[in-house]
Amino acid sequence: MASAASLFNEVRRCTICAEHLPLGPRPIFQLHPQAHILIVGQAPGRKAHESGVPFSDASGDRLRQWLGLTPEVFYDAKQVALIPMGFCFPGTGKGGDLPPRPECAPAWREKLLRQLKQLQLTLVIGQYALDYHLPDAGTSVTSAVQSWREHWPHTVPLPHPSPRNNMWLRRNPWFEKELLPQLRARVAEVLEGKS
Repeated sequence: MASAASLFNEVRRCTICAEHLPLGPRPIFQLHPQAHILIVGQAPGRKAHESGVPFSDASGDRLRQWLGLTPEVFYDAKQVALIPMGFCFPGTGKGGDLPPRPECAPAWREKLLRQLKQLQLTLVIGQYALDYHLPDAGTSVTSAVQSWREHWPHTVPLPHPSPRNNMWLRRNPWFEKELLPQLRARVAEVLEGKS
């Protein structure tokens, strides 16, 4: 079996869907075998593609606020792994970014997830991540997030933290009132080594 470092280098050099990527391949992820928390997103946005830093936008600011994490902790690979469903910016469509490229998950996902030997909490963001990690959680993001207690305390489905979801947050006040305080406490507990 390849070492973690050689696997990560192989993923970073990946070009399997290059012909479909408007800005070319730039695989973006954060992973260390010691990480206790895994955040599964959709795919990097344009800003992440340009900077090479995942969640380096308003969505990331909101996500860190939801989790009660500073950027220093969030970007510490020994604490938090960031593994999207697609590693490269897929381009933009009429309603926002295109879906993650379908080639990515089958090629790399299981190999990378096997590296997480100390994983205690997985946060699953958005429909594509839900379909992969929680296929029985419901037919919509809303129904999956509403059933968060069914997966607690090891997996938590979340809506995308994008400003595009402001309306969803207004329509679902229970999310910020009920789920987020529990989630912040759980994240703190995991990072403090109490679980």
